[in-house]
Amino acid sequence: MFQIDTQIAAKIVNRTMKIIGHNINVMNAQAVILGSGEVDRIGTVHEGALLAISQNRNVEISQTIASNLQGVKPGLNLPLHYQGQVVGVIGITGEPGTLSHYGELLKMTAEMIVEQANLQEQLQWQNRQKEEFISQLIHATEQDLPSLKQWALQLGIDLSLPRVAAIIELDSNNPMYQQDNQALKQVLSLLQHPVRDNLIAMTSLTQLVILKPAFLDGKQFDPELENQRINKLLKRLPANMQLSLHISLGHYFNGDLGISYSYRTAKETMDIGKKLHPTKSKYLYQDYSLQVLLSGLRQHWRGNALAGPYLKLIEVDKNQQLQKTLTAYLEHMGDIQTCANSLFIHRNTLRYRLDKIQTITNIDLHSFNGLLSLYLGQLIHQPNT
Repeated sequence: MFQIDTQIAAKIVNRTMKIIGHNINVMNAQAVILGSGEVDRIGTVHEGALLAISQNRNVEISQTIASNLQGVKPGLNLPLHYQGQVVGVIGITGEPGTLSHYGELLKMTAEMIVEQANLQEQLQWQNRQKEEFISQLIHATEQDLPSLKQWALQLGIDLSLPRVAAIIELDSNNPMYQQDNQALKQVLSLLQHPVRDNLIAMTSLTQLVILKPAFLDGKQFDPELENQRINKLLKRLPANMQLSLHISLGHYFNGDLGISYSYRTAKETMDIGKKLHPTKSKYLYQDYSLQVLLSGLRQHWRGNALAGPYLKLIEVDKNQQLQKTLTAYLEHMGDIQTCANSLFIHRNTLRYRLDKIQTITNIDLHSFNGLLSLYLGQLIHQPNT
């Protein structure tokens, strides 16, 4: 059964005392005063309220009756109902004969506040349930699916709707976010209006996860359309919010575990994007797909075997000069002059460094397979920047 708490009692007292010039007491179902214009009475038991609760009727307390009761002053006590149950009492201090015309008005006002509070509590509970469900869904395994499907039915969520995961993060290195813990809630409100059937959860004080309908054109997943939608969201952010945001978009996967896979790609895209391009605000999976797909090999023996030659280079190249040279060489498709120009070095210096890379890694840089081996190794073990 719903119960009145001190917060609801205070709201009733503050609102109803503005209507009349009399003190108001609000008692819970145990007749304990939770709110009162006379603060010293809070926490005491009101015997008149006990009578109103036990008999479920309005109780008038005259001066004579009040003198025989504990903790009671003359006034009118009216039981408060919610869904047919007595949940508390509202008391008006004063001469009962002069208060009767206030009684039903105050009772109705108080019961409306109780109903609003209960609806708000139910909404908050539903939101907490939905956030917890989303948190479980994005980390789901095959074993979790039966219970998650049942949970989705209870929450009215259609798991068959194709969705793709996106992540929004506040810059945790920005001290401003700690002073404005409402920032993500403002972003969340923008995501919810207009309604787009997004499933949204705050997974931390600095992160939102959004499970978006994947087929914006009604037919298939189109990363470019999603990109345009993200750009529109960034433009909608009020300039005075002064937020430093990072947004990542994962890949769409079909099947029961598609949302979980999509979230993992969004998270890897965020991590890799922030590492490689920390000043950007938007990271799309298709721009980092190779790095994301290969990142899972970083702690795997297959990845270590594949990246073996590149790991030798990392071990020797403490100042990362040769690694940067290799990166430029790969970016310029082996064009010696263009690569040298980009590094601001002479062609002979570049050749010297490339020879050194070949000696360390035992890889022929003129061989496609050799270059591919070093390229994949670089993607798997991307150095921190």
